[in-house]
Order: sequence, then structure tokens, then C-alpha cells
Amino acid sequence: MIPIDDMVKKLSLTVLSPTTKTELDIPVSDLNRPGMQFFGFYDFFAYERPQVIGKVEMSYLEALEPEQRRERLQKYFSYNVPCVIVCRGMTPPEDFLEIAKEHDVPVFQSHITTTKLSFNTITYLNNMLAPRITRHGVLVNVYGEGVLITGESGVGKSEAALELIKRGHQLVADDVVDICRVSERRLVGESPEMVRYFMEIRGIGIIDIKAMYGVGAVVLKKSIDLVMHLEKWDNTKVYDRLGLTEETISILGVKLPHLLTPVRPGRNLAIIIEVAARNLSLKRMGYSAAHELDKRLNNMIAGV
Repeated sequence: MIPIDDMVKKLSLTVLSPTTKTELDIPVSDLNRPGMQFFGFYDFFAYERPQVIGKVEMSYLEALEPEQRRERLQKYFSYNVPCVIVCRGMTPPEDFLEIAKEHDVPVFQSHITTTKLSFNTITYLNNMLAPRITRHGVLVNVYGEGVLITGESGVGKSEAALELIKRGHQLVADDVVDICRVSERRLVGESPEMVRYFMEIRGIGIIDIKAMYGVGAVVLKKSIDLVMHLEKWDNTKVYDRLGLTEETISILGVKLPHLLTPVRPGRNLAIIIEVAARNLSLKRMGYSAAHELDKRLNNMIAGV
């Protein structure tokens, strides 16, 4: 469900015909231009989508005789369309608004071109309809890579993030991370508005990162590119020392690189996270230090 007030605000729309609804039932992030429906063709009518009227559709409606236009519009609005958006600042005929009101269909007006409105609306709907989940962790922007730091409470996630902020990196969210899938291969994380830019440091309390370190120390949202799970060092466990096997974790159906990082006194977590972010960037460019070393060893054994 899409809140009408939010949609009007985010897309800078003007309400031409109000509705008793507060939310719109829009299941997909696609649009429909009803030119064929105004002509009388309803075999393939995507009525569940927001309806966008451009100059072509409006010119056709205005060219119809009043009685014929009312007949076409009555049939058109008999379908359960969620809303109608008229572009280019155009105002539809009075009978259009009258029939829309009869069927409780909101009509909005946009002053931008049809192409630009379509792009903005699809982008907005993609974000609003994206699958979402909330995870416990800290999200930071390190060298342009979104690193989600997870682990049990008290393991040092916030402290590591605070050290990263001091080193010039950016905080996205602390403790609670809202994650949405914006495409089949991309996740974006942000902080709930109530606790945005706040961080809890045990022994000190709540601190405001934006007020303390400046606007450059925070960012509203960031893609999630790497998940680092912190756990207390377990002497009975064998940790990966080469990195030849790339572990992944699935969040909302998207696979992300996953690193298990043991924590014990003396380890500088901020530097380790920086190195992990830089190493991820190198791997994206096709270079893996672990595979390069493995290649050299194999060549030496083979006598190459």
C-alpha cells in the first residue's frame, strides 16, 4: 500500500480530484498509459497500475464529443484503477474529474513531462514496494563500500564503527539497519528515522555522530556490499587464513560476500575492516591476492 500524502509529496503532485482513501493499492512498480482504453480496446488493460495521461491521450479526449467522451470515461473508470496522473500541467475536462470522483479515483497533476514523470514514479514505486527486512548490526561506508558489521551484543561493533568514523569514513546506521532490495542483485541499508545518526557506546551512552563529527561523517543510505560478522576468538575453531574460498550470505535473496572475523584484545578492527573493503574493491577489478599467491606456488611446484 502506498500512502497518498507521501506519494504527492515525493513526486510533487497537485491533487485535482481528492479521494476518501489514505493509501493506494498499487502492487507493481509499472505504469499504464490508457490511450488504447480511451479508444475502446480493453483486452490487455493493466488497470492495477497508476494511469499516466500525456499530451497524446489528453488531445484525444478533448477531441471527442462530450457524450462520447462520457461514455468512454464511464467504462474506463469502472475498472479499479488506483489513480490517474496528468502530466505537463494539463487540466482534464470537467466530466473527467466528475466521473473520477464518482468512482473515488484520485486524479493528480504533474508539471513535468510524461517521460520524466514516468521515470520518477517508477523509481519511487521501486523503492516503496521493495522487499524489506530489519537486521541488528552497524552499517558504515568504507572507501565507497557499504560494510554491514554484525555480531552479538558487546562484541565491539559500535566501537569499530566509531574508530572508522574518526578515520574519515561514514556512519549509515548503528544497532538497527533497515534493509531493502532495490534490484535482484542490490541491497540498500539505512537507519530508522527515530535513531538516525545516533550511536550507543557502552560506558558513555548515546552520542550524535552528525553533531559531533559533522555532516561529512554520516550518510543517509548506502548499498550493502560486504557483511563482516564479528565473534569472540575461539581457540578451538580454525579460521580461514588464506581466503581462497569466498563465503557468501543471502539476505532477501541477494548473495553478499561474508567474512567471519574473530575478535580478541590487540586486534585493530577498524584497520581490518578498511583492508576488507579495499580487498573487495580489488576483487571486483579482477585481482585476488590469495589466488595470485596460489598461482605462484603452483607455478613454482610445476617448475614454470
